[in-house]
Amino acid sequence: MDQPKVIFIINPNANMGQAWRQAADLRPIMQEFGVADWTGSVYPTHAIELARKAVEDGYDLIIAGGGDGTVHEIVNALMSFPEERRPALGVVPLGSGNDFSYSIGMEPEPWKALRQIFNGKEKRVDIGEIEDDSGRTEYFNNTIGIGFDAIVTIHSHKMPFLRGYPMYIAAVLKTIFLNHHPIGMNITIDDKPDWEDKLLMLTLCNGIREGGGFMIYPPAKLADGMFNFVAVQEVSRLVLLRLVPAFMGGSHLTHPKIVSGDFNKINIQADQPLFIHLDGEVFSGFSSNVKNIKVKLHHNAIRVLA
Repeated sequence: MDQPKVIFIINPNANMGQAWRQAADLRPIMQEFGVADWTGSVYPTHAIELARKAVEDGYDLIIAGGGDGTVHEIVNALMSFPEERRPALGVVPLGSGNDFSYSIGMEPEPWKALRQIFNGKEKRVDIGEIEDDSGRTEYFNNTIGIGFDAIVTIHSHKMPFLRGYPMYIAAVLKTIFLNHHPIGMNITIDDKPDWEDKLLMLTLCNGIREGGGFMIYPPAKLADGMFNFVAVQEVSRLVLLRLVPAFMGGSHLTHPKIVSGDFNKINIQADQPLFIHLDGEVFSGFSSNVKNIKVKLHHNAIRVLA
């Protein structure tokens, strides 16, 4: 059997620059399994370009070495090609959150995850697509955060002296006290009657968690042909503060002010601009004017080695 053609795309800046050092330690393991090409991204969206070139060059496996942002970029590159041309994806967690890596069952230690890729089995995962009111589209593989958790993401990007879980906790507390703004939404889920509500947060989930450890929807499955949503209705700052440990432990779904369910496609119209993150990357920030979005699912769109 021919040796698969493998490329390792690394974001050296992931986890405050620790990723490059960790990736260097993986070279001996990579050599055990054959030759792989290595390359690194040097600016935002560069991993998209590198992954697209890898597809054009006929690679069989693209390994993402970084955090959720690196995986997000490579997924967007893969989804720009027809399904039959998409190589398999491997994920080595070298970032601060690594939530998608967790959801597909990768070991948290990079060297163990790399061995998993080469010794594991191929499985398919669902991928989502979002379109805003200007026609802009983008793909996501883990979660879409609307409202509260998107603002947390924006704040976390401005905390250079923290990383990992502490960074997200600090951003959560800052958001609770500075950005407590419910948004009026009209939501259409599949073919069900419209749902109108004022929500502090609406998270659309393919994966289990976000923010490096917030268990948004613990029962989520990545290949069941269905996404899940978790909505936090209007509550006080004190109640929201009390909900934080529940989200960390995954026990929040039974709270009377939290609504959850599943969907295949969802349309959202808001009465004010929406703050949105995709897999921890800001899609719609403080200066944007996105009020309407559509989200749909692509079933079993990408092959993952895990």
